[in-house]
Amino acid sequence: MGVGAEVSAQSYTREERQRYREKVRQNLDVFERMLGQHSFEFDRPMTGLEIELNLVNENFDPHFANAEVLRAIADPGYQTELAQYNIELNVPPRALPGDSALELERDLRESLNAADAKAREVGSRLVAIGILPTIMPEHYEGEWISDNNRYTALNDSIFVARGEDIYLDITGPQGERVATYCDSIAPESACTSVQLHLQVEPSDFADHWNAAQAISPVQVALAANSPFFFGQRLHAETRIELFKQATDTRPIELKNQGVRPRVFFGERWITSIFDLFEENSRYFPALLAETTDEDPMAKLEAGEAPDLAELRLHNGTVYRWNRPIYDIVKGRPHLRVENRVLPAGPTIADTMANAAFYYGVVRKLASTERPVWTKMSFAACEENFHRGARDGIEARLYWPGFGEVGADELVLRHLLPLAHEGLQEWGVSQAVRDRFLGIIEARCQAGANGATWQTDAVRRFEERGSDRRTALHQMLELYTEHMGTNEPVHTWPLP
Repeated sequence: MGVGAEVSAQSYTREERQRYREKVRQNLDVFERMLGQHSFEFDRPMTGLEIELNLVNENFDPHFANAEVLRAIADPGYQTELAQYNIELNVPPRALPGDSALELERDLRESLNAADAKAREVGSRLVAIGILPTIMPEHYEGEWISDNNRYTALNDSIFVARGEDIYLDITGPQGERVATYCDSIAPESACTSVQLHLQVEPSDFADHWNAAQAISPVQVALAANSPFFFGQRLHAETRIELFKQATDTRPIELKNQGVRPRVFFGERWITSIFDLFEENSRYFPALLAETTDEDPMAKLEAGEAPDLAELRLHNGTVYRWNRPIYDIVKGRPHLRVENRVLPAGPTIADTMANAAFYYGVVRKLASTERPVWTKMSFAACEENFHRGARDGIEARLYWPGFGEVGADELVLRHLLPLAHEGLQEWGVSQAVRDRFLGIIEARCQAGANGATWQTDAVRRFEERGSDRRTALHQMLELYTEHMGTNEPVHTWPLP
């Protein structure tokens, strides 16, 4: 029962919750012992990728048919997601070196084209975008949640913890605003993302997590692709704030006390992966209190890797933007950093460029003699994150040695050379570096990404007389057309 694992129950008794808490603490003690024994797999760095997708019908409205679509696709790599208009593609792990990324780009395009062709047979189309711009409040009035105990249990647990409806309140730079109450976590399903995984040694985990945190604001600014929600132009990457608010277990009084939100940037730089798992068990009550009969200490002493199922399940309900992962493959335990800040889309080429930039910069920042996080406060990093999400590629961020600087300028002057060096150190080919980091460079030079294109396209349609809803549908139809070409978003013509 790791991240995203199914559960058997939809609700839990007080006794089950108490037993679960005790089991999480026991798992944590065993995990600490494992870290001390260095009993983790690390032969070569492996990377993984997950892409969340939206389903739309012929009118480009959300299509609540993921069970039917998944049956048609008939590929175990594609799985259910929270709402019936979401699915997810899980890409098998692979090593970074050589031309691996170019091969992955080709494989992903073939896989998604085949899946889209199957989806069309049942009246659906796949769209990779941070927030589906045509989603409206009325779409959540019917049966929206996927047929999966985990999602129902999560929804119910969040509302039991809150004791009241969720209030969404997000205002965009031009004053457009969504302010509404919700009686389910349905709006969370609007947030579709790309997750990047990087396997690391236990001794290197803290450096890689800190590096991922430091670079997250730049990732969000560069890749922003979620400017519209419920018909309003909000943040460049509205997904960040929406996800935080839509899963908030805290009523206003607990917010006022400073209780941490479930969607958590963090509050400090770390010295060990243990810091994060300990924070999880100390600060966050269980949402899914599913226990197993495993005796993790007995298993460890017998020379086997314990599942630590309760620890992993609990970790899957604390939504850190950079999440620690403990996992087991073929009986061997390993650790990963899961980077969760990127929106889905616009194209596979853009997605691969975002990934290459991340892997290169993180490698370099994590191995620097005097790391950037020793020269920047965590509060400054978190402020950068909010600015990157709000303002996108036009964001101004603080960076040691540069002061306050435009995200595009910071990338061109400082981070892009680091990305090249980092990928070179991974053994990534020149062809991969030129293709994908070239896209990042051109995106910065053009000052254009998914959020700017969507915003400009909707404005053009409105200037020609379309109302906002019509303009959003027109834009999404054109977006889907361009998405199919795999030409990077900064090259897309406007209507």
